[in-house]
Order: sequence, then C-alpha cells, then structure tokens
Amino acid sequence: MSGHSKWSTIKRQKGAADAKRGQLFTKLAREIAVAARQGQPDPDYNFRLRLAVDRARAASMPKDNIERAIAKAAGEGGADNFDELYYEGYGPGGTALMVLAMTDNRNRTVGEVRAVLTRAGGNLGESGSVSWMFDQVGLIELEANGTDPDDLALVAIDAGANDVQVDGDMVAVYTDPQELHTVQEALKEGGFEAASAQLTMKPKTMLAPEPDVAVKVIRLVEKLEDLDDVQEVFTNLDVTDEALAEAMS
Repeated sequence: MSGHSKWSTIKRQKGAADAKRGQLFTKLAREIAVAARQGQPDPDYNFRLRLAVDRARAASMPKDNIERAIAKAAGEGGADNFDELYYEGYGPGGTALMVLAMTDNRNRTVGEVRAVLTRAGGNLGESGSVSWMFDQVGLIELEANGTDPDDLALVAIDAGANDVQVDGDMVAVYTDPQELHTVQEALKEGGFEAASAQLTMKPKTMLAPEPDVAVKVIRLVEKLEDLDDVQEVFTNLDVTDEALAEAMS
C-alpha cells in the first residue's frame, strides 16, 4: 500500500477528532459556499457542490447547516467572500507541501501558514515551487466488505479509473478529475458504495525520510490543518508503518 493511502488513513482519523471540536463543520461550510459560488447553488447541477455536500453528510453535519451554507453562497443572509488558494512550501526532510486554504483575509492566512512552517523547520515557497510535483486527481475510497477487490477494480477501470490500490479492507480508486463522477456512479451501480469521493492532489513521487523526520512532518500537517483558514494539506510524504504507529500513539 502506498504512503499516499496511509496518509489518507491519518486524515480520516484526524477528521473524526475535528468533528468533535466542531471545527470540521466550519471548514465544510466554507467548502460548500465556495463550490456553490463556482457553479449553480444546486448539487444536482454542480458536481463539486455535490461532493462537498456528500462530505458534509458523511461527517454528520446537520442538514440545516448545509442548506444555510448554500443559501448564503447564493446571496441570502450576507455571505462571506472566501478566496480559494494554495500555499506551497517545504517541511522537514525536504518534504513538499501544498496547503489548500479558503480565506477572507489573505494577509492573515499567509502569516499564520508561514509561522507554523517556520516553527517546524520548514519554509514557505513561491507559487509553482512544489505544485509541479503533484497531479490533481479524483479519489474514491471504499470498504471492500468481503467483496473481492479485483472485482471492484475491474468495475472501476472499465469505467475509466486510472489506478486502484488495496490496503486490507480499504480500496482507493484514482481517476481523472472529470471522470470522478462517472466512475463513482459505475461503482454504485455495481453494488460498491463509496465511503468518500473528492478531488485531491496526488504526489507524482513519494519521499521516505527517516521515521523521526516523518513524524515531524505529520505533526506539522496537523498544526497546519488546525488553522481555521486551512482546508487540507497535501504532501509527498511516504508514511511507513513505523512512523504511522508513532504518529497515532
């Protein structure tokens, strides 16, 4: 199993912790609002909004909160204007980082991101300094639930998926961004219900530093994602079992 998918495991576990603090709902509301403004404020006609709403439902975000976020984005109730942007930089061991932020104050956000990176021994880079190391892809995560992963992989690949990775009972399906919905629907028709589906940044190559350095990177990503304006952090860190165990302890 690739380090990228192990990193997804960390993020799923961290997402549960965020939900307990209520922070995740705020981030999801911003994601919904930005998605709604980029297209029609209707999930049936705006695929990115549908993905955001699905993520919110999976996190048990109340229906009223979801509808309120969409309504504000449509101009009801004085919506806040959030810019979506990436900050690029490096963490310990030369790991590449792409920080996805949604903010109504760029100066505040860049200052906070720079401060966290600096304290962790990293640094903020120029635009384009690390983005070339990543591809934007669709990611569908499913639980095999006793089903032969090869059967799932065949359905996904026939529908246009680029890659399928299996780790125990979890299956990660990668697609071109524009094929995400098609592959997700094909899997659903084949009896495979997705645990999550989203657009993500997948590193072209992975970096595997020493375990102690890997743990420092994991801690750095956690601190970055604790910032209110940061939605998600992508990295080329290849998480070993040893580093994963230490980070989760």
